[in-house]
Amino acid sequence: MNTRENQLKAFDRLLTIMDELREGCPWDKKQTMESLRHLTIEETYELGDAILDNDLEEVKKELGDVLLHIVFYSRIGSETNDFDIADVCNSICEKLISRHPHIYGDVKVENEDDVKRNWENLKLKEGKKSVLEGVPNSLPALVKANRIQEKVAGVGFDWEEPNQVWEKVEEELQEFKIEVDKGNQDAIESEFGDVLFSMVNYARFLNINPENALERTNKKFSKRFQYLEEKAKSINKSLKDMTLSEMDVFWEEGKKI
Repeated sequence: MNTRENQLKAFDRLLTIMDELREGCPWDKKQTMESLRHLTIEETYELGDAILDNDLEEVKKELGDVLLHIVFYSRIGSETNDFDIADVCNSICEKLISRHPHIYGDVKVENEDDVKRNWENLKLKEGKKSVLEGVPNSLPALVKANRIQEKVAGVGFDWEEPNQVWEKVEEELQEFKIEVDKGNQDAIESEFGDVLFSMVNYARFLNINPENALERTNKKFSKRFQYLEEKAKSINKSLKDMTLSEMDVFWEEGKKI
């Protein structure tokens, strides 16, 4: 691994290249924080894909892309004298020190839950009106549900035992079924949301990240369906011309690969 000196040199090299691109490249000159925003989101999802695939070489590359965006935003901020990369680094350093009094102060903690609880309480002391202020509005709903539940659990608003959460899941499923039988579409959607929210909560008690779990299933399904498509093509058949029984043969084969 690289020494701290080489790490700092590499970071300085990136800052130098960013300055050169911003000053000399027509595309880089044109960019604003707003124009970069959707690209940053895309890069973050690509990093997430690489992590789920456990492709460490790709993780390294995607981390570089994300880091470039951080440097890019900081360069733009420096042009209006609002902030630069040093301000960004110092800001997060100060935040980490203040949020970890068990490391940089005299606070005692017993476990990870104590750390999370202190973190949320400290944020409230810093002027946050709600523990939920730290949950971005633009998060995908599944991720947002998980973060909301983690946040409120951090201040003690939580179930005590996993079986209590499962009972809530069963309760929500029953309420969902009642509305399905009634056929009220708005109520069905509302109760389905409650089912998902309670399942996300149960996943948290089982130490399962619901986003990762669902994406794992997405990838598994896609792989098997693509196998089905390939097999259908090999016998010169279109899926729309095949029966479900015919497709199921290839689907079961796909489960074995």
